[in-house]
Order: sequence, then C-alpha cells, then structure tokens
Amino acid sequence: MPFHISLDGHTDLAARIYRQLRDGILDGRLRSDERLPPTRELAGELGVSRNTVAVAYERLTAEGFLSGQVGRGTFVSADPMARTGRAAPAGAGLRPAERWRSLPAPLGADRQEPAFDFRVGVPDPGLFPLRTWRRLVSQALRPSLLPPSGYADPAGLEGLRVAIARHIGAARSVRANGEDVLVTQGAQQALDLIGRVLIEPGTRVAVEDPGYPPAGRLFASLGARVAKVPVDAEGLDVTALAKGTRLVYTTPSHQFPLGTPMSLARRTALLAWAERNDAVIVEDDYDSEYRFSDRPLEPLQSLDRNGRVLYVGSFSKTLLPLLRLGFLVAPASLRPALRQAKQLMDWHGDLVTQSALASFIDEGLLARHVRKATREYAVRRDRILAFVHDELRDVLEIIPSSAGLHLCATVAPQATVTVDGVVAEAARAGVAVESLSKYGGTRGGLVIGYGMVGADRIDEGLARLGACFSAARVS
Repeated sequence: MPFHISLDGHTDLAARIYRQLRDGILDGRLRSDERLPPTRELAGELGVSRNTVAVAYERLTAEGFLSGQVGRGTFVSADPMARTGRAAPAGAGLRPAERWRSLPAPLGADRQEPAFDFRVGVPDPGLFPLRTWRRLVSQALRPSLLPPSGYADPAGLEGLRVAIARHIGAARSVRANGEDVLVTQGAQQALDLIGRVLIEPGTRVAVEDPGYPPAGRLFASLGARVAKVPVDAEGLDVTALAKGTRLVYTTPSHQFPLGTPMSLARRTALLAWAERNDAVIVEDDYDSEYRFSDRPLEPLQSLDRNGRVLYVGSFSKTLLPLLRLGFLVAPASLRPALRQAKQLMDWHGDLVTQSALASFIDEGLLARHVRKATREYAVRRDRILAFVHDELRDVLEIIPSSAGLHLCATVAPQATVTVDGVVAEAARAGVAVESLSKYGGTRGGLVIGYGMVGADRIDEGLARLGACFSAARVS
C-alpha cells in the first residue's frame, strides 16, 4: 500500500527514511509480510538516489524489521516485535460544547453478545433474504445507475422515493407521492434533518416519557429545551404539553417502549393542539410493520389536514439495521430546506442500496418478507406471553400490544423482586433483558424483545430468565 514519507530538509535523508519506515512498522501502518516498493521505485518517488533508500533498507533489515526474499522483494518482518498503537493527539486543551458533555454514552457502545439476547431494536438477521438481496445489488451495479454529474438528488433515488410512497400509502394509508419522500440513512438521520431545519437554541420540544432516548438526546444536542410528557393507556397526554412547545415527537402507532397505540380521540386532540399552538408533530411510525392482531389506526399524517405532521419511517426493523435506510415524508413548505440540509450533511445516500430496495419493494419482495417474518415473530411472541402467564403471572403484568418486536411487562404490586436484581441475575446467566426504567417513566418493569432469539432457543432462554426471578427475590 502507498506509504507517506516526508523528506523536508536536506540532512541525512537515509536516516529520515529509516525512521519513518521503522515507525510505520512499530505502530501497525505497515503490517507483517507487507511488501515494500523496490529501492529504485521508492527512490524515484522521493527524488533521492537509489543508494539512499538502499542504506535505509539495509539498516532495517539488519535490525530485523525487514527481510529480503530473492526474486520477490523486500517485506516487513513476520517476527514478533514490540509494536505500539498509533493514535491521534489527545487534544487535552479542546472541549466540545457544553450540551455534548452532558449527554450519556452512545447506545450500543457496550453492546455484547449474550447467549440469549432479549433486548429490543434488532430484527433477526437470519430471516433476511440475503441471496435475493445480493441479486438486487448486483443488478443495481450497472453503468446506467451512475448519475451523469457523479452526484445525485439529495432526496434520494427517484425510483425508491416513488416505491416508498406507494408502499406506505398501501400499507399505512400515508398520503404522499414520490416528491414528498426524502430518503435518509435510517430514522435517526431523518430526526436530525428535522431538528436542523426546525430547532434553534432554546426551542421547546416535547418527547414521550417513557420514550425513545436517542430522539430527546438528538434534539438536546441541537440546543432544544426538551421536556418529557407522560404517556398513559391512550398515548401521549396532550393536556400535559407546555405552552410554547414548538415540536412534539411521538410514536403513536406502537408507542416505544410500552407498545400501546394512541387512541383516535387522542390523535385528534394532538392535531388540534398543534394547529392552535403553531407546532409541528414528528410521527415516528416505529416498528409497526409486524402486526399480530387488531387493525392499525390511521396515522397522524393521514388525519392531518393542515400540514403539521412530519412522518418518519425506517427499514431497520423490517430488513437490517446495517443497511441504514429510512425515510421522511414532509409538507411541501419544508421540503426545500430539508433537501438542502441533507445535501450539506452527506450530499446523498448509497445509490446502490437504494436501487436494490426499490426493486425489493417493486417486485413485492418486501411485503412477502414482512408476512414471512411476522409469522416467525408471532411464534416467539406467543411463547413469551404463555411463559409470563404460566410462570410469572404473580410477578409480571403484560402491557397489551398488537405489533412490534418486543413486549413490555410491569412488575406486579405484590411482587417481591427488584427489576435491577432480575436484570443483573439474567446477565450472569447469559440472558440480556432490559429494564423499563432505561427508557424513562415511573413504572418498574421489563422490556422483552424477541428479534434475536429464535423459536428453537427461546424456551431455554425464558427458562433461564424465570430462574433469575427466583434468585432475585427479596425477603
């Protein structure tokens, strides 16, 4: 691989070449068995005599850093030697803005791989049609895909925007065409774009409590004054919204993390409140593709008649998080600014992946995948419901939910266990499960995901979890 060597100055050039090559070997930039350029080639690149480079190579060889192989060239020695890591300067005098110092560590920074992973937010990668996806990616890698200018529309590939509009129109009754859709790198980037366009330092923003922590953290990082609004059995409590709130973030179709849908009366009240208070509603249609009972209520976006709702969706839960594909449906008045913000952020996303997803939707493969995955997740969900009812009915009370990849259960008033104790015991038993308190609110309970534990292993994982309740009982 190319290796940068600086020869500023005119003294002892061989020593300079020696030191920089040696440092590159010690800090790992030049790896064991990596081939160095011939002395004549490197001398030509550096503008020095061949003998100067040869002297440096000979010294490195004598010290064991390099080895010569007749007929093949000069290579970094494979012999073990003390190597040091190479890192950027610590920058002790630099500090981020105050609002960044107050934020907690990123979610997933400490994510491990337990034997039984009941955490939320991740679909089963084994259900993803990888062979089909490879075919679609291969088709997308064609010359006709490349835009003439080398760059593309910040809003995303037109074919994908049209496909998404058609898909969410049929599946969720969202009122949109291709021009209304902006393709993003997951739902989180959609929220970031909204924040960049609508939030100024001091803007009042309301989020659900309990709710999705990254949303509130994102808005706070942009300078917003974030207030948590309680959620009850009907969804976000509209009467608790503070005067002067300019943006409300909500998950009405499948409230995160409780799983309950927002009632129609509450949806109507929220829309009316937004109109009276000149506010914007960000509707995150989180995890609603997988539905096991009940017909979904109309999204806020389809009930909105005044252009107050921005609709956010993601394919992370239906396909794979690593694809980083999401979308945003916005009123016409905000689209130019959102496209501008998208261009300033990353210009545009991966056109190959976008093209593959457009074909995946157009060929009916997304709908087929969702149907197949829903059947598999239904089996896992039913096992958890049966287990809680049969083994833990005196300890946990399931919160009714008809969609998504997790269930939420509160601790019964008469229970003699602590949630933290159960979570700790489960971790020791190789079972990862999350406390409801991680997402806010005042109720104690567990959030149990089933995206990462297959039907063939879920019974053993639940049995281990059940044993943890016995071990965590307090007298």
